[in-house]
Amino acid sequence: MSMPCVACVDCSRLISAGVGLGIYASIKHLTARPRPHVAHDGLVLSVAPLDKYSFPSGHTLHAVNFAIQIAVFAPGLAWLVIPFALMVALSRMVLGLHYLSDVLVGGVIGALIAVSSLWVVSTLS
Repeated sequence: MSMPCVACVDCSRLISAGVGLGIYASIKHLTARPRPHVAHDGLVLSVAPLDKYSFPSGHTLHAVNFAIQIAVFAPGLAWLVIPFALMVALSRMVLGLHYLSDVLVGGVIGALIAVSSLWVVSTLS
């Protein structure tokens, strides 16, 4: 099996980022789930949220998407990118910006996007 061209891989990552943004923004708009600090009095945020709604976690979606793709195309970096994606997911809850379900669904969507992107790249090469 031949490796895909670098431009194909870069293009795939760029497209997957756009697809991820579209999917998560649509789901956020449709579900309109309030963030934890809105639903639970007394929860103090250390950082401001980027948008109004909680579900799903876009940061986790993108971190998982890119971690999987990087781990496939540069396996030597897997030891770095996989823990990074997990720390991003954990940080979203620790910061009080997301519920566990937001992070889990964001991770699943990110993984599905990554696998789809990898399939497209392998099909085209």
